[in-house]
Amino acid sequence: MYLAVKDVKPLDNYFLLLRFENEEEKLFDIKPYLEIGKFKELKNESLFKSVKVCFDSIEWDNQLDLDPELLYQKSYNKT
Repeated sequence: MYLAVKDVKPLDNYFLLLRFENEEEKLFDIKPYLEIGKFKELKNESLFKSVKVCFDSIEWDNQLDLDPELLYQKSYNKT
């Protein structure tokens, strides 16, 4: 079972601040993905900042999205 994303905010240095349905806030680093396929497009800062919640996950204006389970598992607690 996965937790749905309820809010997303793009941060500096290609980080996302995610809030999940359990109210947990976590940070997700996009940088490791920026050399893979369509993720390269996110190097464009305005496109990166276009991220929004879509259904139970996130999506950018280029229709790129990420699985909410991956987002939860690969993110870390905000300190």
